[in-house]
Amino acid sequence: MHLLGVKTMVVTNAAGGINPTFNVGDVMIIKDHINFVALAGQNPLRGPNDKRFGDRFPAMNSSYSKELCELAKKTGQELNFASFLREGVYACVGGPSYETTAELNYLHKVGADAVGMSTAHEVIVATHCGMQNLGISLITNPAELSYDVQNDISHAEVLEVGKKRSKDVEKLVKCIVQKLN
Repeated sequence: MHLLGVKTMVVTNAAGGINPTFNVGDVMIIKDHINFVALAGQNPLRGPNDKRFGDRFPAMNSSYSKELCELAKKTGQELNFASFLREGVYACVGGPSYETTAELNYLHKVGADAVGMSTAHEVIVATHCGMQNLGISLITNPAELSYDVQNDISHAEVLEVGKKRSKDVEKLVKCIVQKLN
C-alpha cells in the first residue's frame, strides 16, 4: 500500500470487551495498543529491513493518529453514535483460542480495554512506512473477569454481533473517509 502512495490506513476488528463499562455492540476508537505477540518476539518487522518502507526501529508511541481519532469521535457524534462509541487501548494476542480468565484479568490490570487477534501487526507495518492509522474495534463479546461466571465464547455469537452492527461501522468508516478527501 505504501508503495502505491497510500498515506492513511483505517483498520477494523472484532474484539472482546475487557473494560467493564463496555457493552456488546459498542464501537471503540483505538488510541493505542499492547501487542503481546510482538512482546513475545513475533514482530512483523523482524528480518531484513527494506529502507523504502522506513527506518529499522520506528517509534510506536503515536501509531494511532490523534487527529484521526478525534475525527472518528466527532463523526460518531454527528451520526448519533455517542451512546455506543468508546475510546480505549486494544490488546493483541496470538489466538486462535480465546483468552483464559487469568489472561483477561491480567490484560485489564495492564490497561487494555479490548482484546483481539489482529490489527496491531498491520498498524506496526503501516507506522513503519510512515502512514497515519485509525483503528476501530467492534466489541462483539464480553470478556468475563470472574471465575464464578461460566462464559463460553462462541465464534458464531461473535459473527452474529458483527453482522448486527456492521452497517453502523461501515457508515462510520465511510463518513470518516469522505472527510479525509
